[in-house]
Amino acid sequence: MQAPAPIREFTTRDTELIRREVLASGEPAVLRGLVSDWPAVGAARSSAESLLAYLRQLDSGTPVDAIMTAPEIGGRIFYRDGLNGFNFVRNRLPLTAVAEQALRYSGHPQAPAVAVQSAPLHDCLPGFTAVNPLPVADPSAQPRIWLGNAVTTPTHLDEWFNLGCVVLGRRRFTLFPPEQIGNLYVGPLDYAPTGAPMSLVQLHAPDFERFPRFREALAHARRAELAPGDALFIPPLWWHNVESLELLNVWVNYWWHASGAPLGTVSGYDSLLHAILNIRQLPDPVREAWRALFEHYVFGPQSQVSAHIPEPRRGVLGQLTPADAARLQAQLAQRLQPK
Repeated sequence: MQAPAPIREFTTRDTELIRREVLASGEPAVLRGLVSDWPAVGAARSSAESLLAYLRQLDSGTPVDAIMTAPEIGGRIFYRDGLNGFNFVRNRLPLTAVAEQALRYSGHPQAPAVAVQSAPLHDCLPGFTAVNPLPVADPSAQPRIWLGNAVTTPTHLDEWFNLGCVVLGRRRFTLFPPEQIGNLYVGPLDYAPTGAPMSLVQLHAPDFERFPRFREALAHARRAELAPGDALFIPPLWWHNVESLELLNVWVNYWWHASGAPLGTVSGYDSLLHAILNIRQLPDPVREAWRALFEHYVFGPQSQVSAHIPEPRRGVLGQLTPADAARLQAQLAQRLQPK
């Protein structure tokens, strides 16, 4: 297989330049050394044990969600055979307790994989962001920490802006553009090991007889390997495979919604699921007609949608105020209730 193209790289810490050239571009980017001056990264450069001591001082003791996979799984978070359940068990422990567990396993050649996935920093390490700031992140972002040994999260997507920083270890990212969805053989939308839709193809050992279109996806893949202090910007809906490569790895990421709305308040998935519910089962000619409406009202230029309508009569086609949005949400909620 041909090696994926490299992800473009920047070496600047200029906040305005990053917002203009990276965040607004819609393209992924590696930001080398963006957080190399974080105290947490400095502790990690000494040793994993030094970082663990640093985190222990900040740990609130609040339990976080942790997972463990059997040694024979090789750290790949996935489904069981036949998509009948997931290949890991869950537990809740303080963050540094999971880190200590991962370090204990480092001397065992056939150790299980353990990981903390997406733990909110304000819960488990409430003082972390004050001393390890990321000014370029949107103010609405709520940083999260990912910690574990050699774990792989297969190709999946998130609907938000994602800016993540390596604190300890190395991480390899393989990205696919959103339009490659048809070549990634994505599993169930509403049943996935990490909560996000996930490709069923094993990246480094693809079964091309079962997944022949994955060859085309690989032709569009991009890859980068990050070290402590480096950061990666992943635009919304870009598919990404994540490999943690060291005995202990720590990653802090910042998600925020493209609109600036608080996470959890709005979601494009709601619209997708509603469309599946109401439109997917219609006859082909009717679905094509709805495609034209979506192209016009959702994806078309705003000038073509409403410029010919007097502003006071534009309704949902105009600039929605928070009160307008609340009324529309209440209307939709009422219509979704079973009759």
